[in-house]
Amino acid sequence: MENNQTWTPAKAANHLNKILDTFYAAHGGDRFPVEIDSLAYDTAKLFGWSDPIIKIGAVNIPSFEGALFSNESGTKWMIAFNDQLASQGRILFTKAHELGHYILHRQQQQEFLCNKHDMLDWACGRDIEKEADKFASYLLMPLNDFRKQISDAVCLEVFKHCANRYGVSLTAAILKWLSYTKEKAVMVMSNDGFINWASCSDTAFKAGAFFRSRSETIPTPSGSLAANESITSELNGVNIPTKVWFRHADTDSPLVEMKLFSEQFDSTISLLILPKYCDCWPRK
Repeated sequence: MENNQTWTPAKAANHLNKILDTFYAAHGGDRFPVEIDSLAYDTAKLFGWSDPIIKIGAVNIPSFEGALFSNESGTKWMIAFNDQLASQGRILFTKAHELGHYILHRQQQQEFLCNKHDMLDWACGRDIEKEADKFASYLLMPLNDFRKQISDAVCLEVFKHCANRYGVSLTAAILKWLSYTKEKAVMVMSNDGFINWASCSDTAFKAGAFFRSRSETIPTPSGSLAANESITSELNGVNIPTKVWFRHADTDSPLVEMKLFSEQFDSTISLLILPKYCDCWPRK
């Protein structure tokens, strides 16, 4: 078996997925969602390692969502997750994220403490956190299976189906799609009239369609579906002038805005699909 330092997030996740595919083809049962606890306990054996994960436990520590610890000798490991997380989807992704740290990074350090941003910033977080997120994404939502679930008519109803199939949050399902789509697409989380977090596809980023929500205070645009408190759900989307969201947009063609308000999280998820040839960089 290869040394664990040679494993990339995709390669490690695909290795485990091939094992899972073979097992379920032979024995039947539900392939998804991934039985992450059983897989984590078996990972050391599957990779031929002598320092297994021996415990997965819930803890109530508000400052983080998940953690990976070893004993002093580095021969045994424990995954911990915050038992106050609001959804089973977030818990599943958190466990898979920590399993990613175990496979990819355990020779670098003996303790990993991961917060909410580490679970969301798949593209711009710290390097090891990005890698753990990518591993979790590949493991829980294999790309070949995920693509089969996405039709040409993208809408939040489709992503709700994916979230249910893979046992993840709606946010994680949308992030998976953003990681590979050629659409100029942006996901925005907002509440109390302000954008508190956003992520976009590569093509949207290259077109200037993104928000610096971590470094700037950005109001939810007046005239957007997100700012309309009388509408809590629009899963299929409506046409909104692109310049409502991106004032430097070079087209009068509308974007498609979808919306879902979550009472559980007191926040709104918006998905924006921009015109194909739209550019949003400021004019010089």
